[in-house]
Amino acid sequence: MANKKIREVERLPLTDDYIFKRVFAFEGNESVLKDFLEAILRKDIKEVTIKNPEIIPYEKDEKRGLLDIKAETDDGMVLDVEMQMKDKKDTEERGVQYLGNMITSQLQVGDDYTKLKKSIVIFITNYNFLKRNSYHSVGKMKFDETLEEEYVDMGYKEEEQIASKYIEFHYIELPKYKKKEPSKFTKLDQWMCVFTQRKEEIMLAEKENKEIKKAMNTLDFISEDPKERERHNSIIMAEYNRLTSEHNFFEAGVEEGIEKGIEKGKEEERKEIAKKLLKIRIPIEQIIETTGLTKQEIEELN
Repeated sequence: MANKKIREVERLPLTDDYIFKRVFAFEGNESVLKDFLEAILRKDIKEVTIKNPEIIPYEKDEKRGLLDIKAETDDGMVLDVEMQMKDKKDTEERGVQYLGNMITSQLQVGDDYTKLKKSIVIFITNYNFLKRNSYHSVGKMKFDETLEEEYVDMGYKEEEQIASKYIEFHYIELPKYKKKEPSKFTKLDQWMCVFTQRKEEIMLAEKENKEIKKAMNTLDFISEDPKERERHNSIIMAEYNRLTSEHNFFEAGVEEGIEKGIEKGKEEERKEIAKKLLKIRIPIEQIIETTGLTKQEIEELN
């Protein structure tokens, strides 16, 4: 009866960052995350430790709490796994910022640089943004081709290609996977069908991969729990209300405050206003009208 009840409850979407973290950072689910990372990185991992299992709740005037997954493997890799639902046109910039933070946070003053660990950022996006014919793109820092005028014959038959072994990006674009032609059902494909909710493929994946079965059991458990559903809905509504309030606040013009700033003729103040308007995707024509800045000045703020 219990299993039947679980199946009757609509599963919460794994593409939601809150649900994503609840499943993959769930206590006792380290093996699930390990299997998922093995599929992405195409390598065996002996052990993975989740460094931020807690979920910081939404606070007034703030964005969602910490809903990414930070992990570390036994062989010295640190990872940041992000679920991105909406294309905010800054995915590349976000990835660089996250990776930079991961690198700088590893070493303290006086630490030996050789203690640095490989940093990997993994973005799972519910939108396409790369002009590449792959749903899984791996980026590494590589050397440019040697220029003829800079060539020096050092006797190397093969030149080094990787400029740094400490940096790696992974971008997984879910809409591209949905268009993938049926072929070899890889381990990563198994996980992708879970994210894209392909029911028949999920059933096959559960039979072939016990960790996927474990993940789906966790998802069913969370989906069945009224408190979890309520928390999920409250986080969604809080974020929606925050964005709506912010949008209305600026769309109304906050006329008194904006006019006061413009009247003072403070260039920096007008630019700060423009930055906030850009963040909530106000049309550039409206920003020009509101702030008095030129189109070029506004574009340079991005």
